[in-house]
Amino acid sequence: MHRVYNFAAGPGVLPVPVLQEISENLVDYKGQGMSVLEMSHRGATIKAICEETKTSIRKLLQVPEDFEILFLQGGGHMQFAMVALNLLGQKGKAAYIVDGVWSKKAAAEAARYGSICVIGETTPYRVPDEKTLQVPEDISYLYYCQNETVHGLEFNYVPKAPEGAALVSDISSNFMTRPVDFTAHDLVFAGAQKNFGPAGLTVVIVRKSLLGKALAICPTMLDYAVHAKAGSMYNTPPVFPIYVASLVCQWIAAEGGIAEMNRRALERSSLIYGVIDASDGFYINSYRACERSRMNVVFTLKNPALQEAFLQQASEHDLVNLKGHRLLGGFRASLYNAMPVAGAKALADFMQDFAHKHG
Repeated sequence: MHRVYNFAAGPGVLPVPVLQEISENLVDYKGQGMSVLEMSHRGATIKAICEETKTSIRKLLQVPEDFEILFLQGGGHMQFAMVALNLLGQKGKAAYIVDGVWSKKAAAEAARYGSICVIGETTPYRVPDEKTLQVPEDISYLYYCQNETVHGLEFNYVPKAPEGAALVSDISSNFMTRPVDFTAHDLVFAGAQKNFGPAGLTVVIVRKSLLGKALAICPTMLDYAVHAKAGSMYNTPPVFPIYVASLVCQWIAAEGGIAEMNRRALERSSLIYGVIDASDGFYINSYRACERSRMNVVFTLKNPALQEAFLQQASEHDLVNLKGHRLLGGFRASLYNAMPVAGAKALADFMQDFAHKHG
């Protein structure tokens, strides 16, 4: 079996044992004579898979019982609207910490439905200093994106929402890679296609006390309370991505749980940042250590003329999908849960060798 090291930002790499189990059961799922792809979401098998996946998420992340776990669709973009439509009602105003592309898009979408105060935004983007962050008091919620995949920025602290305001976080790209503080957060959401499965599934974990407060203009399909009441089956759920997510949950648990995922994330990213910092300016990443992402390592070359050679030679070493986001250029190595530490080591070794030859 030939497997490359896939550093794509999403959809991302999946664990090989998960892919193998999917392959073994794809045509005939556990002797039932049909594939999961063909099964009704109202049938006992799919209902059991959905409940098992919710239970696994609750156990792995230690989600309290006063939080609802929803399986939705539409990705982060849909959540940009759903968050505002469901949570703005109390005061009609929210604050958004903007430190990258995704939080900026979220704020722009929310502004269609209420008054939005953008805070912490700088040029170039940075994770704002916790001590200088000024959050308005008269808001329904405070929103932030824990990990900005485009710029490679990740919060290393939890912002504090004012008394009576909810704290909302987009955790799409670091979901299942470190613990979530549910005493501080009231709603988190994540697209599955980075650390948790294939594209098509969005997981929302929301405090139950926030349900049932949607704006009058909120479409039925975008009301969290509707999906909670229907057990995430108001419409046909993304059955196959949920099935894959259930297998990924099992893999994470077997590998040592969230603590081990975090340890590996730090090890992988440290390997790449170590090469960058020791390259005497050959590779460039200008972010502070406290804001560098464990998930998405972005960097450029001192000599941009070498970019195509870097990508070509990396591909020849089975290191693929390293091209940076179109907004920034350069390179981006996405190091999600299923990326083996050996993959990060292979990239680090290649980068050292490339710098030695061309520096």
